[in-house]
Amino acid sequence: MPVSTAIPYTLTRLGVVMAPEDGNPLEAEGVLNPASGRDPDGVLYLLPRLVAAGNVSRVGLARVVIDDDGVPVGVAREGVVLEPDRAWERGAAHGGVEDPRVTWVAALGLHVMTYVAYGPLGPRTALAVSDDLRSWRRLGPVFFEYDDGLDVDLNLYHNKDTVFFPTPVTSPSGVESLAVLHRPMWDLGEIRPGQGVVLPRGVTDERHSIWISYVPLAAVLEDLRNLVRWTEHRFLAGPEYPFEELKIGGGPAPLRVPEGWLLLHHGVTGVLASGVAQQQRVNYAAGALLLDADDPSVVLARTPEPLLAPETDDERSGIVPNVVFPTAIEEIGGAHYVFYGMADSKIGVARLDRIAP
Repeated sequence: MPVSTAIPYTLTRLGVVMAPEDGNPLEAEGVLNPASGRDPDGVLYLLPRLVAAGNVSRVGLARVVIDDDGVPVGVAREGVVLEPDRAWERGAAHGGVEDPRVTWVAALGLHVMTYVAYGPLGPRTALAVSDDLRSWRRLGPVFFEYDDGLDVDLNLYHNKDTVFFPTPVTSPSGVESLAVLHRPMWDLGEIRPGQGVVLPRGVTDERHSIWISYVPLAAVLEDLRNLVRWTEHRFLAGPEYPFEELKIGGGPAPLRVPEGWLLLHHGVTGVLASGVAQQQRVNYAAGALLLDADDPSVVLARTPEPLLAPETDDERSGIVPNVVFPTAIEEIGGAHYVFYGMADSKIGVARLDRIAP
């Protein structure tokens, strides 16, 4: 099926909602890439990545301040909810819990957080769950079930940009499942020098791309610990257009819209320096994909150009310059707002609008 380029949505930037607090050592290297959610009372919160000196990240909690017109304009900080206090979340000279994404999964009655544990061997996806956004129970690192058809063990690779869909779907094998997006990184040389790039069978493009995996819902309802056991791994989408030339990755939890599932993603251009955490020669912009409502492994449409690219000073100047990195979507008063990282230093907000047919 041909993939359309018609996606009837726009993003309009509205400004900065969170910047590093003067004198706060936990925010010395920026606040960025937040998750979001509502507590049991319906109060809206961001869960920003707080970066201390040495690129050590924690996950904070910040109530969203909304003006009289229903627009997010700031935050009120309420502390830290997750920090790298497990051995697998830190190495000898580094550590962090990074880039959280939070999805409210009604079938479980829980907020599910995916985050990057920056451990001894580098970045690895991990999970935690909560019913109030404040107390989080770690479920540990993700385990990718082996698929002989891929001829690789996905557990060996660095992985980022992971996020769950909010409602169950049917997996390719016909099982009611929770679907989750992730982005494997194929260079094993980043873990053990000399190993080089090792691609799954049938994959010819080594650029970082979005994959989808599934978790059988019945298994999770029987034992929540099964939420970390992912299976039926599939390639979803890779770089295709100029603003995605270097790599792509998923953004906020997919949003159910009339056309299917709307997935905001980031596309990257520029030059990546091997082994460098805070890149200086890249450009991140926000695009979108539409996925089939019944089978989200099928891409129906994608934007050939960004919906939002670095243009303001806050987006162009920071710890990592030229970054627009969407990570959360929330509905406020009937409108949808997208929260995004700005140059790995601040958090911005943009309004998501559907273009009338």
